[in-house]
This record gives sequence, structure tokens and C-alpha cells, in this order.
Amino acid sequence: MKTADLIDNHADELSLVHLPFRRFGLQTHFAGPVHTVKCFEDNTIVRAALETPGNGRVLVVDGGGSTRIALLGDMLAQLAIDHGWAGIVLNAAIRDSADIAQMNTLVFALATSPVKSAKEGWGKAGCPVHIGGVTISAGDWLYGDSDGVLHSAKKLV
Repeated sequence: MKTADLIDNHADELSLVHLPFRRFGLQTHFAGPVHTVKCFEDNTIVRAALETPGNGRVLVVDGGGSTRIALLGDMLAQLAIDHGWAGIVLNAAIRDSADIAQMNTLVFALATSPVKSAKEGWGKAGCPVHIGGVTISAGDWLYGDSDGVLHSAKKLV
């Protein structure tokens, strides 16, 4: 179901993740339960999450809004595909954007940057994150398509 139809039918149960996202990937939409990561300019925890079975989940990464350092590139996007992640939402930047645009995934990110991240292990997974005016917790649901990203505390469709 399109996000526009979802918000029309379930406005009281949905929130718009209000960020100026750019879309990357060949997939047109996703819907799935959330797994969260909070990190800043270090993608070690992002990689660790994407190396586990996604089982149709959506990875939500609060990268502190940094557009200076990329937290995801083509190799991590391929990990997401290989491990069955439905999509990725980053409050941060990506790199290898032309390659990711041609991959069988859907990634929402703030910007692009050619600069790779630190690998120090900073960050944590499974914690609530606050992005785009919405607090998102592991197990919540996200719905994304060309119109944007919506959050719900439960599965709606």
C-alpha cells in the first residue's frame, strides 16, 4: 500500500519521519519492523547489524544528521540485500550512490559523501532513536516509498 493511502486511512496511527531524504535503489517501497542503530561517523555497528538476518526488517540509523561522513556504501548495501533487509533509513549520508541506485534495495539518506566512516566501534543497537521529529524503537514499523517514510508503533497492513 502506498504511503499516501496509508496516511489517509491511518492518520491517527502514523507519523511522518520529516527529513529531506533522498531515495536510492531499484525497490519502490518497503514495509517492515524496525531495528535501530545509533552512531556518529562510525559504521561499525551498522555493518554488524547488516551481517545478521534481516528477516524483512528495516534498519534505521541515527547518524546524528552528519552529511560529512558516509555510513553506508555499496558493500554494506549488498550485505543488506544478501541478508534479507527490507530497506535502510539513515539520518546520515551514503557513498557509492550511483551503484546503490542500481541495486535491488531501497535506501533513504540525507546526502552523499565520498568520505568513509571511522571503524572504532562507536554506537549502539536496539535503542530508541529520535529522527525527523519521531521517536523510533526496535519493533516499531516503517513504511517507505517515493512519497516519504512513515512510522507506526505497530503493523498496520
